[in-house]
Amino acid sequence: MSIALLLALPAGAAVVEGRVALTVDGKPLRAEEAREAVVYFRAPGLAAPTPRADYEMRTEGKQFMPRALPVPVGATVRFPNFDPILHNVFSGSGSERFDLGLYGRGDGRTQLFDTPGLVRVYCNVHHDMVGHILVLDTPHFARPDADGGFRLEVPDDADGELFVWHERARLWRQAIDTQAMEPLRIELELSRPRVPPHTNKFGKPYGDERASGY
Repeated sequence: MSIALLLALPAGAAVVEGRVALTVDGKPLRAEEAREAVVYFRAPGLAAPTPRADYEMRTEGKQFMPRALPVPVGATVRFPNFDPILHNVFSGSGSERFDLGLYGRGDGRTQLFDTPGLVRVYCNVHHDMVGHILVLDTPHFARPDADGGFRLEVPDDADGELFVWHERARLWRQAIDTQAMEPLRIELELSRPRVPPHTNKFGKPYGDERASGY
């Protein structure tokens, strides 16, 4: 770490940084595809995160964007519809089950996320639409940039673990010493399907979307 960077850090802070690289069958993917990963740091005694008021996962082009959204516990997420068609945003994930109903372009519904964990979000109209909301009990998290790079400011006296989550990979985790950190290179092998098997919000198979007009 450079002297200039050390001087720029708040007192009692350290930097955890590195790069995430994705592979499929051992072959590297484009660096920007790592943007859908989430990097986070957890340690005992960390202060509870403070939610902002501007978390958003929009529906656009029959996709959830961003596809992966990290938020702190207690965050409210808005789901605006940017498509000229109807969407029905819902989730059947454990204690965070919700159904925002069917709504059109220009409308947006909100949902509170107050339990840590992964919440998979689907559209009841379009089977291939899937989003992931990672509800975190730590204030130290980020998504990699277009080059796969990440940088977290963490307490310099916290013995904790660094995690890297991606929807199609096994969770990466490693204990780290924040007082003796070198930049990390983290490689994730993607082996899971892009659209996980799931039913609609009624627990039934999806119908023919082409016939529905949506």
